[in-house]
Parts: sequence; C-alpha cells; structure tokens
Amino acid sequence: MVVEAEGRDQAPVAVDQPKVMQGSWVRDGEIVLERGFADAIGVHVGDHVSLGGRSFRAAGTAVTAGLPAYPSSLCHIVCFGPVRPGAGAFDIGLIWLTVADTATLAKASELVVYLVNLRLADPAGTSGFVAAHDSRPGPGVTAPFLISWQTIQDADTGVVRTEQAALQVGGWLLALLAVAGLAVLAGRRMIEQTRRVGLLKAVGATPGLVAGVLLVEHLALALLAAVIGLAAGRLLALRFTGTGAGLIGAPGAPNLALSTVGLVVGAALAVAIAATLVPAVRAARTSTVSALSNPARPPGRSAQLIALSARLPVPLLGLRLVARRPPRAVLHAISAGVTVTGLVTILTSATVTSRYTAGLHNLRAERLNQVTTTITVMLLVLAAINAVFMTWATATDARHTSALARAFGATPQQVSAGLSAAQLLPALLGAVVGLPAGLFLYRAATQEPLTVPPLWQLLTVSLGTLLAVAAFTAVPARLGARHPVADILSSEAA
Repeated sequence: MVVEAEGRDQAPVAVDQPKVMQGSWVRDGEIVLERGFADAIGVHVGDHVSLGGRSFRAAGTAVTAGLPAYPSSLCHIVCFGPVRPGAGAFDIGLIWLTVADTATLAKASELVVYLVNLRLADPAGTSGFVAAHDSRPGPGVTAPFLISWQTIQDADTGVVRTEQAALQVGGWLLALLAVAGLAVLAGRRMIEQTRRVGLLKAVGATPGLVAGVLLVEHLALALLAAVIGLAAGRLLALRFTGTGAGLIGAPGAPNLALSTVGLVVGAALAVAIAATLVPAVRAARTSTVSALSNPARPPGRSAQLIALSARLPVPLLGLRLVARRPPRAVLHAISAGVTVTGLVTILTSATVTSRYTAGLHNLRAERLNQVTTTITVMLLVLAAINAVFMTWATATDARHTSALARAFGATPQQVSAGLSAAQLLPALLGAVVGLPAGLFLYRAATQEPLTVPPLWQLLTVSLGTLLAVAAFTAVPARLGARHPVADILSSEAA
C-alpha cells in the first residue's frame, strides 16, 4: 500500500494545522492518519502499522483542509507525481509523522516533495496567483508547483459530483422508460374511454374540451406522483450527500427550493403530456357516431402481412401481433433497450471502479455503488411494470384474434405463447441495441476510454432481460388466453 507521509512539528502551526478528531498529535514513533484513510483501512487509535519496514503506533486521526481528503486522487497525481505501478489511484492515504521519523523514511522513498503552505492576503486571487507561478510537476522538476484552495475544494466534492453524474444519466434513462410505459398505458386507456368520448361529444363537447378532459386525468396522476417523488427523493438524498470521514460536518436534509419543486413537477407533467397528448388528440378527433358504435380502434391491416402470418404456426402468432401494432412494438423495444443500456452502463462503471479500489473500503466507490444500485432497482421495477402493461394491452387488443384461433383448435398455452412472443421479439431487438449503447453512454458521460465488462456479464444482462420479459409477460398473457371463447366472440359481435 502506498501512503503520503508528511513530516510535521509536534508544536501547532498557524497555517494548515490538521484538526485531531481522535487521540493525540504526532510524537516520535507514532503517526496520525487522515480520518477517511484510517476508516478505509480499519486502523484505530492504539493500533500498530508497518511503514517502511518500521512499526509505528497510531496516535490519532485528523482531518485537514490543506490536501484533498481520501479517496480523492488529485494530490496523488498532481502533488506527488506518478503513482507506483500496481497501486490504485484511490489507494493512497495521507499520514503525519514527526520530522525526524519522516527523514528516516525519506531515505527509502521513491519520491520526496517539500510542501509549503501559503496564505494570501486576497483569497479570491488565489487562482491568478497559481496561474502566474505554477509549473508542471514530475520527476526531476525543481521549480515549485502550486495548488489552490479551490482545486482542493473541487477534489473534496468529487465524490458528490460522481454521484450527480450517475443520477443524471439514470434520471434520463428512467424518464425514457416512463414515457414508453405511459404511452402504452395512456393509449390503452384512451381506447377504453372511446365510448365516453362519444358521449361527451354527443352532448356538445368540442374536440379541444374532450382532449383536455382526457389529459387532466393523467396530469393529476403525474402531479400526485411528483409530490410522492419529491418526498422519497429528499429521504434518499441523505444517503448520497454525506461528506465522508475526511471532512467535518454533514449537509443535513436538502432544502426543497421552489425552483427544485418546479423542475420536478414540470418534468413529471412533461412526461405525462408527451405520453398522453397524441392518444388524447386522436380520441378527441374520433367522430361521435364511430366512438359510440365502435369502442375500440381497429389496428391497421396489410394483405401481405395477413397472407404471411396465415402460414405461421400458432405459437408464432406474436409476429402478426407485432405487425398489427408497430408503434407499440417500437415502444417495447425502446423500453428493453433503455433497461439494457442502463445495466451495461452500471456494469461498466463497476468494472472501472474495481480497478482502482483494490478491494479497500472506498467512499467514492461505496457511494457510486449505492447510487447505481438504486438506479438499477428503479430501472428493473419500471421495466417490469412496462412489460406487464404492454402485454396486457396486446392481449386486450388481440382477444378477438386469439378467440378465433382457439375456436379453430389452438390451445390456451399456444395462444399465451404467441402473446409472449409478441413481447420477446421487440425485447430481443432492444437488448441487441442496448449492449453497445451502454458502453458508449458510459464513455460519453465520463470522457474515459471505452471499457468493456467481462463477456459473461454482458451475456447475463441480455439473457436475463429476455427471461425477465418472458416471466413478467407470462401471467397477463395466460390470463388473456383463458377468457371463454363464446363470451369474447359474442361481445365482439354485439
């Protein structure tokens, strides 16, 4: 393990005196560890650690504002030159010793750096001072190089910025999933309310009023969901905003400013409008007679597709269902593709992080894992809900076709297999597209070289997605195939 050993006097100094949080300050034969680093390696006051072949007693733990807190890698690269091969960029901690002990260790050290702390009369001019006098660090460089307090501050907040980047990517993926699922749900709801549309227009409602009535229902639900989401997000934020052991204090519960509330509510309403506007306008433009006499909008039919599907076996009935509702199949492919994209992005992030942590407890990796786990659960739950809704909508639309197939000898198992196939085909396409999309999404979000997780993990994500789709679509497909044939055909004829 590589450490940064800083020699200090036993007497306190005016500039950059670390604050001892537990134990006592340095003495000969004893060391003080930066608190975040001590927590990561599990060292407590009174323990003995080996350093440069010598045993030292841990006198205490402390925090400092003069260098970035563990696990920031800024000082390891900028202050102390290149990291020794084999050491992770996040595996270097800061310790303090007496000047005499540091001089003994310096004889066997690969790199020795002298630190001088400066306090400028004008703190706001620090960046300009650094730009005017800084030089590039590296082996053999004797000119001084400088780090401003703003740079240290940015390094200390890097943990939170990593979480923010992950949450932003996850938020966009969840929004796409929500739009895909709501579009199918809203479309199905509009079809069920076709007769209601006819009644409204029969009593004098204009198409605009009808569309507004249909939209208000979904906008009210979106507003309620936004309120619940704000409350849940405020509670979850407490898990992701802690400063860690390397800094003092905690941010506490975030304040919900009006701008934040407005942004969340606006996003929820925008998603609801994007998903329901087209179905609502289409329903409002339906003629009164057609709405009253035909409550369901028939899907488009193609003579070529009908001729082709007539030669297919019953379990492949899903191909015909996909052709009858292409927009729904596209939405299902988008849902599966977004889910796989998110999972692959998370796997890539975990692969990259594991290369730098070397198995140590690491705040940055721990927080990133918490965020990605939360996003993964939300992606899987929302994708599962979408699969159930899409299968339910497909089974409802295909109930007449399924009843005719059963009337001519098809079994309920064959019909349900056809309904499941209608969901698996778009899901397969989405999984194929989502694999490379997840890799490039991580690269675009982090600006790092392209990293590919192990092949078995990518195959697990793809096959797991298809198996999950099959599992979540089996129940609504089986229920849709069990309705009595006579009841379905008689209701359709009526």
